[in-house]
Amino acid sequence: KTNVMFLKTHKTASSTVLNIMFRFAERYNLTVALPAGQQFHLGYPRIFRAHFVEDFEIIGQNYNIMCNHLRFNPLEVQKVMAPNTFYFSILRNPIPLMESSYIYFKNNVPAFRSSKDVNDFLASPTRFYHPADNRENIHARNIMWFDFGYDNNAEDDTEYTQAILEEIEQNFHLILIADYFDESMILLKHTLCWDLDDVIYFKLNSRSQDTVQTLTPESEERVKAWCSLDWKLYLHFNQSFWRRIEETIGLEVLEKEVDHLRTRQKELMETCLLEQEPVGKDHIRNKAFQPYQSGAANILGYNLRQDLDNRTLRNCQKLVIPELQYTSYLYTVQHP
Repeated sequence: KTNVMFLKTHKTASSTVLNIMFRFAERYNLTVALPAGQQFHLGYPRIFRAHFVEDFEIIGQNYNIMCNHLRFNPLEVQKVMAPNTFYFSILRNPIPLMESSYIYFKNNVPAFRSSKDVNDFLASPTRFYHPADNRENIHARNIMWFDFGYDNNAEDDTEYTQAILEEIEQNFHLILIADYFDESMILLKHTLCWDLDDVIYFKLNSRSQDTVQTLTPESEERVKAWCSLDWKLYLHFNQSFWRRIEETIGLEVLEKEVDHLRTRQKELMETCLLEQEPVGKDHIRNKAFQPYQSGAANILGYNLRQDLDNRTLRNCQKLVIPELQYTSYLYTVQHP
């Protein structure tokens, strides 16, 4: 399948998926729906409109791939993407997601800025989270719900949440789970009829362990209550994810293929990388591969080996290039 729309959610390993999508687009010479005016987001956090896509007026419904951040709006996305487009997204357990958002958006989100640390915030979210700052505070509550296009401050009413979950099921063919990333890639590969190298990846936009804050058991429980819409979303699609695997691939084949993926990844890391792992922002030698730094996080990157032939170098560069740089590069290729 070459017509694919990926709803890129926040802090869910989605930058790694975006890199997979961009490389796939280049490999098969596909057209990407890039943000108009050299932006990096498709209008986010505004609800998506078709004219947020570069050259939409000229290209119309002839885009193959859409994967930059946007706030989902099915009718407008359908104006851009072909009728046979495959829609997928990715979710993450809201507990580690909250901690990740807190560190990453610490300086941008008023509710985070005014609290001491993540446990302080979760002890009493309403002390820091004011509805008046709603637009700036989206990352502090039910961010996945918001990315799917819904009200992240909505009442958690059973009838309402059930209706939304059903709507998401109708709009998306597949929802992956970041907490099982390799398993997700294998399921994606099978569902799209891609090959292993199409879903191979190096982890992007991850941060150093020393910036991770430990949530207390009380805080973990509070996330489930404070982000109850995201919690229901996650539980629902975590179940359907494993059901889908059992119905299509089976756990045995899955395990074998995850092993293949990890072996191939290790081979590529040995081929491409100076160190066999990501390094801190101060240790990235080539500043062109420096990822965007945010909040209190130390976003990691990679150093490539110096002795690579041109073709290998190109392939390796594509695996490590951060999201903003890759978006800019594709922009110059598609819209010279």
